[in-house]
Order: sequence, then C-alpha cells, then structure tokens
Amino acid sequence: MSINMSRRRFLKKAVFWSAAAGASSLFTNLVKNAPAARDHILIGLPNPSSGHLAGFGEASPWANERAMAAINQAGGVFIKEADKKLPVKFKLVDTQSDPTKAGDAASKLILKDKVDLMVVMHTPDTVNPVAAMCERFEMPCISLDAPVDGWLSGGPYEWSYHAFWTVDAVADLYIGMWDQVADKHNKTVGVLWPNDPDGKSWGPIFATKAEARGYKVVDTGHFPYFMKDFSAVIGAFKKQGVQIVCGVLIPPDFITFWRQSHQQGFYPGMATIGKAILFPADVEALSGNLPQGLLTENWWSPFHPFKSSLTGESAKELCDAWTKEKNKPWNATIGFKYAGFEIAADALKRAGTLDKKVLLKTISETDLDTIVGHIKYNDKHFSETPLVGGQWVKGKKFPWDVEIVFNGKTPEIPTTAKLIYPLPKQ
Repeated sequence: MSINMSRRRFLKKAVFWSAAAGASSLFTNLVKNAPAARDHILIGLPNPSSGHLAGFGEASPWANERAMAAINQAGGVFIKEADKKLPVKFKLVDTQSDPTKAGDAASKLILKDKVDLMVVMHTPDTVNPVAAMCERFEMPCISLDAPVDGWLSGGPYEWSYHAFWTVDAVADLYIGMWDQVADKHNKTVGVLWPNDPDGKSWGPIFATKAEARGYKVVDTGHFPYFMKDFSAVIGAFKKQGVQIVCGVLIPPDFITFWRQSHQQGFYPGMATIGKAILFPADVEALSGNLPQGLLTENWWSPFHPFKSSLTGESAKELCDAWTKEKNKPWNATIGFKYAGFEIAADALKRAGTLDKKVLLKTISETDLDTIVGHIKYNDKHFSETPLVGGQWVKGKKFPWDVEIVFNGKTPEIPTTAKLIYPLPKQ
C-alpha cells in the first residue's frame, strides 16, 4: 500500500466508520453539539507506539502524563458548562506507524470516544491522516513534529494548527553544516528521497537550495519503504563521486543503505540524515561503529534554553527526569510530547468551555512560551520551532550521544562540540 495517501481516501474511511455506527450527518452533529456529560476533559492521542516509527512514539505516555499531572495539580481546567474545574485525561491509541490505522484511530476517538480535543504528532504519516479526520468531523486538532511542508500538503486546514520546522529551515541547516568544511570536499551530494510526503517535499527544496550554493546533486529517484537492495543507488553515487549523502528515511531503510554502503566500499565524508537517526535506539541498531559522526537535525535537547509553561522546569530538568526514571538517554520527542499538552492546557484555560468553535478560536490565538520555544500560529495555521545540527559520537553513560555542532540561525541554542569530518571508515 502506498504510504502517500490522499485526504480523499481518509475521508472514505471516515464515512465507513460513520456508516457502521449510523448516519454520518447524525454522528457529525452529535460530535459538534454534545454537552459536557463526562466528569473530565478527554484528549485524543494517536501515537506510533509500535512499527517503524516507534522511536518517535517511545516517550508516550511518560511525557504526556508528566504534563497532565501539572495541569491537574490544582484540579484541572474550569469549564463553564460544568461550573467547576474538570481534570484533563487523554486516551492513547497505537497507530502501529500506519497512516490508514492513524486515520481510523482518529475517527474512532472522535465518533466513539467523543474526545473534546485531538493532539497528534510524529511525521506526516501520523499527523496528516489524523488532521484529515479532524477536518471532516470539525474537531479542534493540535499537531506537532512533522515538517511543515509535508503537513501543509494535506491542507487546507480550518480545524488544525501545527508547530514544527520547515524544509527550508532543515535545508539551510544541512547546507550550513556542509559549508563548514567546504574546503575539504567536492560539493557533490547524493540524495535519498523515499516515496512519501517527506521525500516528495524535501527533494525539490534541497535541490534548488543546494545547486544555488554551488553543490552538484545526484538523485536516483524516489524509492518505496523497506528497500532491500540499494546497490544501484550506491553504484550511481560512487560513479558520480559523491562525498556527501543527504536524505530523509525511515530507520530500517537507512540501516540497510548504510550497511550496504560500507559492504560495497562506499565511504562518504559526511552524511546528513533526517528522521532515521534521531533517536538513540535507532542509532544503536546500526551496530558497531557505523553511527560515528553521522549528522542529523536536532529539534530539542537538554541544551535548549526553554522552560515549561506549566511548572517552570527547564529542558534539561525534563531530560534528567526521563533518564532517572527510565534509565535511557533523552530524545527530542520528549519536549514536543510535553509541549502538545502545554498548548492544549493553555487553549482550554483561555476558552473556559468545551464548545469546539470557541476552543478552535483560542487555539488560533495561542501566544505561549513552551518547553520547545515560543508558539504563535500564522495565517497558514503553523508556528515554526528552532532547529540545530547534531552529530552522533561515542557516549559516556550510554553507547551514543548527540552533540550540537551547528546553530546557524539559532545562536540562542549553544553548540556543544566541533563538527567531526570526515566520517571514519569502518
């Protein structure tokens, strides 16, 4: 099944679920007009807890529960229909990293569980189908952690608001890292673009920006998920003299590509890879010393100078709490999972009601300092978050650590090490 599914196909799913329970219009009206019958506020949380995106989903429900505890410490949020404070709860549903299941999960949360608000994150494969369902059933939706360009491809949006970085920003980041050692390589870049929303949105932007900066781009075309043999791609890269590799892949595909590259004697001096090597577990899965020196975007860390709007704890304190309780290294999703509920709590408090149109308006007016930075949506329904460059190196407490080696447009976030070049041959 193609992973790049249209909103039309997801809407067909929505009609299916509505028909299974009764007339679609009846359920839509029930969702829109249902009174606050529960003794709590319910947030829907579709999450890739398993499957190839499980690294993104790992910090749920820990980070969500931590934010929830802070929200509910004083009794919850005052809702005028109930004339009292109501505690906030969430229902997490595993999407299994599948876009169709993400859309199905969202429709059930809206129609069956009658959630008051949706919070969703982790790549367009999860965010876009959930947002499509929220548009269909007029459900306020707060989304994060999917490149803005891929998210916009599922629009236009009325009921959804998003926060993350743009492909323009990550392209500038990667090229900025290449430029740091421009006197040491031939400015020839081999790109790896899968046949998904990220691959399709990253490709043209990277090509335009890289070529404008004097780079030669070697592109062998889009490929499907779970490729077994990258020999043709590797052969083309070797023939064209590629010294830099760039791409946005799911972890299994990068593992296959990187192992085969070394087996076939292809040793680029630099690799800037989105998505596949964001998390310690995915990096460890490469095995041996293969992760040494790999570069990726870093969108949140203990070094980011931001604090929780709920408790005032810093990014470092949140990371330290995770490591202490889980005995695992921090990862970038922790902050975004927490921030999703910061934004939700702020909107609910300002709305003071579960009326969905009022709640939607308060979300649109968000102007909030969160643990991932300042969130203020523009007229296209998104807010950009900061981005720095990270490089994987041998760790001290855990097998691998990521150092911040480039902060081009975000000097407020400090670098922690100098960029290592070239990558060591394994």
